[in-house]
Amino acid sequence: MKTVCLFCGSSRGGNPRYIEGAFKMGTLIARRGMTLVYGGATVGLMGAAAKGCLESGGRVIGVMPENLVKLEVAHAGLTELIVVPSMHERKAKMNELSDGFITLPGGIGTLDETFEVITWRQLSLHEKPVGILNIDGFFDALMAFLDRVVRDGFLREEHRNLLITDTDPEGLLDRMGNHRPAPVGKWFDIDAHRI
Repeated sequence: MKTVCLFCGSSRGGNPRYIEGAFKMGTLIARRGMTLVYGGATVGLMGAAAKGCLESGGRVIGVMPENLVKLEVAHAGLTELIVVPSMHERKAKMNELSDGFITLPGGIGTLDETFEVITWRQLSLHEKPVGILNIDGFFDALMAFLDRVVRDGFLREEHRNLLITDTDPEGLLDRMGNHRPAPVGKWFDIDAHRI
C-alpha cells in the first residue's frame, strides 16, 4: 500500500484515546512513506490524523465537498485539497486515490463510507484491503452484530472476514500490507433463496 484512506469522525468523541489513536495512525502512515487520503477536515479525529501525518513529514490529500468547504472546516495546511461537488463524488475520489481503507471511530458518515467500500469489495469491484482500528473496544458491538448477520444467513463468513480488524495501529498496517486478495465467492445464491 502506498496510499491509505482513513474514515473517521469529524468529532473528538468522548474518549481521549480516539484522538491519540488517530494521531498515531497519521504518524505511522507518514513514517512508512505512505500518503494519507481523508475527508479534508481540520477538526476531530480527521484533523488529528492529518496533523500526525503532516508533523511527521507525510503527504496528506483531503477530499471535501463544496458545502463543507463553505462551513470553513477544510484543513488549510494539506499537501493537496481536492474539492468535489457532492458526498458521492467525495467517496468515489477517495476510492480512486487509495490502495486501502482504514476506519477509526466515528459516526454515521464514517460507517457509511466503511460499508460502501466493504460492499464494493464483496462485489469484487476492487481488491483493496479494508481495515478497522478498534480503539478501546469502540467497534466491539459492530463486530458482534456482523457475526450475528453471518449466523442469521444474511452474510457469508468469507465476506465477513474481508474486514481486517486490529486494536494496534502498527499491527493493522502490517496485516493490511500483507493482504493478498483471495477470490471472493459469489455473494448470493439465487437458487438457495427462492421463495
